[in-house]
Amino acid sequence: MMVSRRPLMFALAGGLLSLAACNGAGGAPKTASVTPGDMPEGADWTGKYFDQVYGYFHLIQEGKSVSGKWERPQKDRWGDIHGEVTGNVFKFSWTEYTRGAVGQNANRSGKGYFVYKRPAGENVDDLVEGELGRGQDEVGEKLTAVKQRNEKADPDSIGGTQATDFQGGDWDQPNKEEGKTPEQPAPPP
Repeated sequence: MMVSRRPLMFALAGGLLSLAACNGAGGAPKTASVTPGDMPEGADWTGKYFDQVYGYFHLIQEGKSVSGKWERPQKDRWGDIHGEVTGNVFKFSWTEYTRGAVGQNANRSGKGYFVYKRPAGENVDDLVEGELGRGQDEVGEKLTAVKQRNEKADPDSIGGTQATDFQGGDWDQPNKEEGKTPEQPAPPP
């Protein structure tokens, strides 16, 4: 007797699609399971951090709010980050922009978290560990960023808000350095 396997294949495929729908697409956002603790003695979220994939993060803390920017090492993408801290946990929203891209693929966004840590020992560097999730998810790509010693956070040095990123701006650098008023850029033709 010959049995057709086609109904069985369709039943298995339907079951797998149902399982996939329950575990992601259309489901509840994935949240980070982290419990806030105390910040290490003398620690502060304000600073410049380095991750090998995401580059330099420049974070500024004002009260419970933290905001900042990062720039990828290849300088092809930059992002901004905003959120609130509770102890040594920073939960945030982020957006990353691709330079030169337009349309649907020009940026991506999500949520995430960092946990501020100080390794045991003497003369150690503080770091943040966490994840960047896409969309409403707080979990996704893992990262570890080391706080840079003697480096000040300068989020204004990153992104598309500088005069040098657009036409015009302060092209008259020598005059600015000598304390003279820079000339205004000419209007576009």
